[in-house]
Amino acid sequence: MNAPLGVILAGGQATRMGGGDKGLLLLGQTRIIDHVIARLAPQCDGLVLNANGDPARFAALGLPVAPDGMADFPGPLAGVLAGLDHAATTGHSHIVTAAADTPFLPCDLVPQLQLAGGDAGLALAASPGGRQPTFGLWPVALRGPLRQALTDGIRKVVQFTRAHDAGTATFPDDAAFFNVNTPDDLATARAMT
Repeated sequence: MNAPLGVILAGGQATRMGGGDKGLLLLGQTRIIDHVIARLAPQCDGLVLNANGDPARFAALGLPVAPDGMADFPGPLAGVLAGLDHAATTGHSHIVTAAADTPFLPCDLVPQLQLAGGDAGLALAASPGGRQPTFGLWPVALRGPLRQALTDGIRKVVQFTRAHDAGTATFPDDAAFFNVNTPDDLATARAMT
């Protein structure tokens, strides 16, 4: 399988952080999203950012921005669909998704997901703490079924992927998927760097 397009999911509303873009918060001397890009980019054939609102706020990243195609912030599945739609225009057969607020994501995320994806080419990450549903390998061929599922009201990643025989790539360390949701999480992440 060729290297997938990487899709960084930043389309949420960050309500627990008080709004704004969590990925743009500083972690050390660089933004959280810079850590995500540094870990994900070498594993992928290009990156795109899934984000809603004014894309100009991400201009300094130099990445294409793909907003959700559905209204009312229906969650990460809408971001996955935006990434799949973008990948269809660039000729990629698969995307890999990662959250914009997870600065310690695994440096072997893509190869492990590809191994777990098998023939279907669909897999989610997991760690000892449980599933990590915003980290996944997704075939572009699932665009139609995913669009229909969202139209039908499906919002849970695991509910959709279970119906499509997703594999699971289990990683040994929960810290790799630590995400910054609150000010306390940001302090913890700063202590981890």
